Amino acid sequence: MFRIGERVVHPIHGAGIIDDIVRERIGGQVQEYYVFKAPSSALVLKIPVAGGAVIRPIMKPEDVEALFARIPSISVTVNSNWNKRYQENVNRLKSGDLDQVVQVIKSLMQRSCQRALSTGEWKMLHNAKQIIISEVVLVEGCSVQEVEQRLDAAVMQK
Repeated sequence: MFRIGERVVHPIHGAGIIDDIVRERIGGQVQEYYVFKAPSSALVLKIPVAGGAVIRPIMKPEDVEALFARIPSISVTVNSNWNKRYQENVNRLKSGDLDQVVQVIKSLMQRSCQRALSTGEWKMLHNAKQIIISEVVLVEGCSVQEVEQRLDAAVMQK
């Protein structure tokens, strides 16, 4: 169980802080919820404590370094069918696995060099980057711009 003030990561919304733990009655049952706030946006979520497996603790600084070191070697496969490609990327993002999030970023950035991305894919690229950027910003205390530049540079390395 997480405590108030802990920094955690939601697989879709990125890094945030457990701002409170509340008890609410929904459908006649009382349940506890984490109140998750994302500092990078005005997002506030209530996540059931019982189903808290969707959030995880934030990375340690050495994990950030290991992730950035791994990024150039993470391989991507791109499905030529837009619908299948989009669904595969959605599933990767939902997994919460940062290597899979990087696969989404790399595949979409590579594709954008070859042809224009659709609006949906641009939004997905932005969201995928924010998942990683928001966590690194909370871990290292640096700016969003610094982390985005570092991420872009790592993704474009061969």
